[in-house]
Amino acid sequence: MRDVFNFSAGPSMLPEEVLKIAALEMLDYKGSQQSVMEMSHRSKLFDGIIKEAEALLRELMEIPDNYKVLFLQGGASAQFSAIPLNFMNGSGKADYIITGQWAKKAYEEAQKYGDVKAVASSKDKTFSYIPKTKKEDFRKDADYAYICLNNTIYGTVYKEIPDTGGIPLIADISSNFLSEPLDVSKFAMVYGGAQKNIAPAGLVIAIIREDMLGGARDITPTMMDYKIMSDNDSLYNTPPCYTIYICKLVLDWIKSIGGLSAMKERNEKKAKLLYDFLDNSKLFKGTVAKEDRSLMNVPFITGSDDLDAKFVKEVTEAGLVNLKGHRSVGGMRASIYNAMPYEGVLKLVEFMKNFEKENL
Repeated sequence: MRDVFNFSAGPSMLPEEVLKIAALEMLDYKGSQQSVMEMSHRSKLFDGIIKEAEALLRELMEIPDNYKVLFLQGGASAQFSAIPLNFMNGSGKADYIITGQWAKKAYEEAQKYGDVKAVASSKDKTFSYIPKTKKEDFRKDADYAYICLNNTIYGTVYKEIPDTGGIPLIADISSNFLSEPLDVSKFAMVYGGAQKNIAPAGLVIAIIREDMLGGARDITPTMMDYKIMSDNDSLYNTPPCYTIYICKLVLDWIKSIGGLSAMKERNEKKAKLLYDFLDNSKLFKGTVAKEDRSLMNVPFITGSDDLDAKFVKEVTEAGLVNLKGHRSVGGMRASIYNAMPYEGVLKLVEFMKNFEKENL
């Protein structure tokens, strides 16, 4: 096990088991005498990789047959434009719930393409909670509703999926992708960047209900047309081959430990350790409403900017890195994604206990 534990919000830790396999196969993938970085995306070898990655994802997430799985580029942020271009083409209306910076950016980008309404927001309390909505809040003729399921910067997560009254629901699941079971059938589309729980940066996975495809605007760039990407099995152009390969290895790893139910148990155990300490600490304080706390991202503060800075400096020197909070909110943030072992969180809590004793 490595001596340094990386609490970065992304790119983040990958499972050590996955990195070891990737290292062994770096120069020679399955006797080919090639690295996956070098091989053609049209080759039989890579065809096997991408098909196995999709099959594993479908198995782990229990994705219904009427959903397409796409391996895309451009980051989650590119989907902020692609989504309205593909889907906001009936009434030209879409409803967004603003729960943080990424939902806000998606909302602002969508406004370029039609009538976009913010039906709820938690900005009034620095996005420290998930706003409650009811189906009457959504316009009956909206083409879709949009949420960010887990908010990386602010540490909130939806525990219940909003009732949109039948309006197709789209969710950015970047920072809790594969952290626990998710009923895909409740959504018209879910998507997420891979660089938090799945693989290195460079890959977006989109899972889209088939009936949503085929309505893109004429001006939609080819690379943002989900129907074209689907018709070409994500191989319209050269995909991020090595990132998809690492994704496959991560999916293998998740399956090997018991799937998403087992992953949820692991993540709940880690989060409970940290949240229990924060709830009883005399120095540190969590910043999120308890009922909306994320299992993945845990922001906290001391209440003093100077103490926060001292903590970040000393904890980094102790080998617990990337705990500084996002520049927009300050404080600290521990991102404890799937690959973070329990031992890493335990070491963090022990450090926090000692820091508290020395600074009260």
